[in-house]
Amino acid sequence: MSLEAAAASARGGFACLFSTADEYESALITERRAQGRYTQGRSYWPLALFAGCALLVAGTVLLLA
Repeated sequence: MSLEAAAASARGGFACLFSTADEYESALITERRAQGRYTQGRSYWPLALFAGCALLVAGTVLLLA
């Protein structure tokens, strides 16, 4: 009896918690949101890239004028 219980327990350890990939992805995103990975922090990269491109265009215009 205990051998059958041990075998059933061992088989249960290999079972996947999710039946589809969509369930896995949903659980993964939920866990990452709980950790705070998808927060909307203020990023200054777009502003810096825009300013750099504007300076590059202005410099090219002044150089060719």
